[in-house]
Amino acid sequence: MPQSKNCLLAMTLVGLSAVLCFGQRSVLTWHYDNMRKGANLQETILNPSNVVWTQFGKLFAQPVDGAIVGEALYLPNVTIPNKGVHNVVYVATMHDSVYAFDADNDLGTNAHPLWKASVLPYGATPVPISVQGGGGTTGWAEVGVVSTPVIDPATGILYVVAKDYLNGIVTIRFYGLDVTTGARKFKPVPVSATFQSGGNTYTFNNLTQVNRPALLLSRGVIYIAFGSNGGNGLEQGWVIAYSAATSGSPTPKFRGAFDTEPGKYTAAIWQKGAGLSADGDGHIYGETGEGPVVAGTNLGESVFKLTQTSNGLTLADWFTPYDWSYLGQNDLDLNDSVLILPKQPGSHPYLAIAVGKAGTLYLLDRTQMGHLCSTCTKGDTQIVQELANAVGKETGSMVYWNGRVYSTGVGSPIMAWSLSNGLLSTSPVAQSVKVAGEHSPVLSANGTSDSILWQLQGSGPNCLQAFDAITLKRIYSAAQSGGRDALPSLPHFAQLLEVNGKVYVGTNSSLVVFGLLQ
Repeated sequence: MPQSKNCLLAMTLVGLSAVLCFGQRSVLTWHYDNMRKGANLQETILNPSNVVWTQFGKLFAQPVDGAIVGEALYLPNVTIPNKGVHNVVYVATMHDSVYAFDADNDLGTNAHPLWKASVLPYGATPVPISVQGGGGTTGWAEVGVVSTPVIDPATGILYVVAKDYLNGIVTIRFYGLDVTTGARKFKPVPVSATFQSGGNTYTFNNLTQVNRPALLLSRGVIYIAFGSNGGNGLEQGWVIAYSAATSGSPTPKFRGAFDTEPGKYTAAIWQKGAGLSADGDGHIYGETGEGPVVAGTNLGESVFKLTQTSNGLTLADWFTPYDWSYLGQNDLDLNDSVLILPKQPGSHPYLAIAVGKAGTLYLLDRTQMGHLCSTCTKGDTQIVQELANAVGKETGSMVYWNGRVYSTGVGSPIMAWSLSNGLLSTSPVAQSVKVAGEHSPVLSANGTSDSILWQLQGSGPNCLQAFDAITLKRIYSAAQSGGRDALPSLPHFAQLLEVNGKVYVGTNSSLVVFGLLQ
């Protein structure tokens, strides 16, 4: 976000007093922007020369009351009533709590949260995993706030979706919190929806659905995607939209719903916690897991494009790989965010990249995504480009920076792929040693220089690692520190954030902060 917008944001957030503006960026949504490029291009503190174990490491940790599954968000120079001006990092937990911490230190009064808010009705608890199910897959003990929230800079509202259990009933609720105090800005909205297909009405099920993907705010509408936390045999993929609160309409209004599997099951939208994507025209994109395919109606193993109209959410376009049945039978979901690329030269300027567990890259024309090639037997010839099994299995979401796309397959090298005339290189232009992978990476850079790729490698205590994004040479590993930089246990598909010279990692019990050592 440019400096002028940061200053406007700060004044909007506070409304009470003046705030200093230093040109730091805000992080309002998962992976920095709605295109889900995963790159912070305003990093002026950290660079490949100082991110070495002798100069960079763990600074402090803030305890929380449950697992932090979503990514942290960040606002600079926020005036907290009676506590002064702070750079603030926000996290939400599976115990249905939202925290605001000083982002830079835990000294003095900063040893405590700037504020903490519970998003539980009186008498309710997070959903016990014995009720939710799926604990054997995720290791979760309870289900509360799973997804990454989103912040609306126009109103200073942090939106969060929480799941609760009260009197034997499971409910999903949509909340809006003031970023300066944690106070509720409107009465929580119970999430509900129906979807019409083939003359039938299908109803959203609060018990079986889990909001794992990060929230998306695009053009004044908040999009919430649902799947499951492990196949329970009853989940479907849903996208439900609400208008963002405004001064003239302070309570969000229902704007539509879309069901990827009407009348059938699975095709969950889970994306390892990655958010739905949006392009410059406001179209919404997502990926689905295994499930039956009926072309244009049931979208298992597919990439979908939705459009918001006055009548709600409608399917604008879609792509299903030719071998969707094989992918489904082998649990090879499409399960990452759709990467929206900047406008490219060539005959296909408007592109997106999709990828799933199999590690195949699908380069799609967003204006004509390709649907399903029913006659294809060895590849999807109707799309712009396909690199079969190229990036290693179970890659995290892709990252885009400076004409390169990065992949991070499990047990594979991190790979950089160049873009030229709207096509990907057929082999990587740089790659690392083999790494554990598993989680989605982020990249930091000062524009087009000083670039670093950050990733949590596997789930051990020394899993934070950093790589020079040009050469993909490893420049830092927590294992080098002799235990100093060890992390507590991580949640299933943990997230990390890099901003303003620090790296923030959510764990099962804390927010851990890394930066330059004093």
